[in-house]
Amino acid sequence: MKLAIFDLDETLIAGDSASLWLEFMVRRKLAHADILVQEKNLMSAYYQGRMDMSAYMTLTLAPIRHWQPQDLTPLVDEFVLQDILPIVYPEARARLNWHQAQGHRVVIISATGEHLVKPIARALGVEHAIGIMLECCEGSYSGRTRGVYSYQEGKLTRLQDWLQKQQLTPSLSYAYSDSLNDLPLLQYADQAAVVNGDSHLRLIAQQRGWELLDWQH
Repeated sequence: MKLAIFDLDETLIAGDSASLWLEFMVRRKLAHADILVQEKNLMSAYYQGRMDMSAYMTLTLAPIRHWQPQDLTPLVDEFVLQDILPIVYPEARARLNWHQAQGHRVVIISATGEHLVKPIARALGVEHAIGIMLECCEGSYSGRTRGVYSYQEGKLTRLQDWLQKQQLTPSLSYAYSDSLNDLPLLQYADQAAVVNGDSHLRLIAQQRGWELLDWQH
C-alpha cells in the first residue's frame, strides 16, 4: 500500500480553513466580529511555529459550543461550497487525482478541527481525513478538544495511530505541506514535497532533495 499525505490549509487550498470559517460565522451573525482580531493575533504565532494551540482551539470553538453536530452539518456544507471549493489549487486537484488513479491511499491531515477537515476532504473526493478531535457532552459540542492535537509532532502521532487502527503499513509514502510546522511529517515521508514554502522551508527542502512546488490559484 502506498500512502499520500496532504496538509490542508495553504497546501490544498489558497487560504486557512479555520480562519475562513470564523469569517463565515461572523457574516452569518453566529459569532462576534471581535473573534477575528483575536484569531489573527494567535495565527501570527503559528507561522513562527510557536502557536498556543490550546488557546487557539478554545477561541475558535467557542461559536459552536452547545451546537449538536447534526445541526452544524448544513452550515459547514454551505461554508465548504461557498468559501472552500472556489480556492482549491487546480494543481492540488490534479495531484490528488493522480494519487487516486495510482491506487494510493490518500489522507488529509490538518491542525484544524475535524468538524471542518472531514467535510472538506469529502468535498475533495478524499475518504480519509484527520483533524483535531472535538469533545461532545450529552450530544453537543463542549467547546473543548480531546486527544492529541494533529499539530507539529502530533500530526505524525495521529497518523501513526490511524495507520495502526487501519492495519496499514505503507510500502511508500508521499507528503505535501506548505508549513514549517509539518517538518516531522515531511521527514517521515519517503518522498516529501513543499508547496509554496517560505524561504526557510524551501532551503530545508533544497538541502534534503525534496520536491518544490509552486501552486497558483
